[in-house]
Amino acid sequence: MTSANPAPPKARRGLAFRIARALILLVIAILLLPYLLAPLYRIVDPVSAVMAWRWIKGARVERTYVPMERIAPVVAKTVVASEDAKFCNHRGIDWGELRAAIEEADELGDARGASTITQQTVKNLFLWGGRSFVRKALEFPLAMWTDLVLPKRRIMEIYLNIAEWGPGGQFGVEAGAKRAFGKSARDLTPAEAAVLVAVLPNPHRRNAQRPGPGVRRIAARIQGRTASAGDLDACVRVR
Repeated sequence: MTSANPAPPKARRGLAFRIARALILLVIAILLLPYLLAPLYRIVDPVSAVMAWRWIKGARVERTYVPMERIAPVVAKTVVASEDAKFCNHRGIDWGELRAAIEEADELGDARGASTITQQTVKNLFLWGGRSFVRKALEFPLAMWTDLVLPKRRIMEIYLNIAEWGPGGQFGVEAGAKRAFGKSARDLTPAEAAVLVAVLPNPHRRNAQRPGPGVRRIAARIQGRTASAGDLDACVRVR
């Protein structure tokens, strides 16, 4: 019995080319998908990548999507005052803050405090956590595109509904408010909104339900900043 003849070199090269082309097309499709989805989020209420991953793993996800009309106005103002004071003026990226953060960190991947609300929104929707040059390189054009195709008020609404606000799979301000204070997001006071925003960087280590001295100090600073913020959130109030 004779063994089958191996495929000629030309056939093997053709197969390798087709596989490589298919992989390239797949990568391009994955990179373009967020740009196709973002305009749909004008009318579709999205889930975040973290939420989707938890569902895949069978982990708990608690989220009730609420429109801006059912969120106390002070919540959005507190987020803007604390996270992104130029939210209403930049086009997705605050280049001045980014430049200062890079100069301080000496490296883009280590830059802190320069992410806008729009950047955080696209990161939560489409990307992954952590700090890296690759993620930032993907995040910047996505943030600018999202700012172009979505109104500021809608970006804020999505952000408030996909941010992680508790250690047990609580996503969105409604779930965060009910866990921490036993009330709806529409009934939050300025002090309660400040506590929720204070735990946003790490809701697994900072507890809005039982805030420690550190969280209370941060919340007090945030509340004071919000009280003197003026009309920083004017674009969010426009329907």
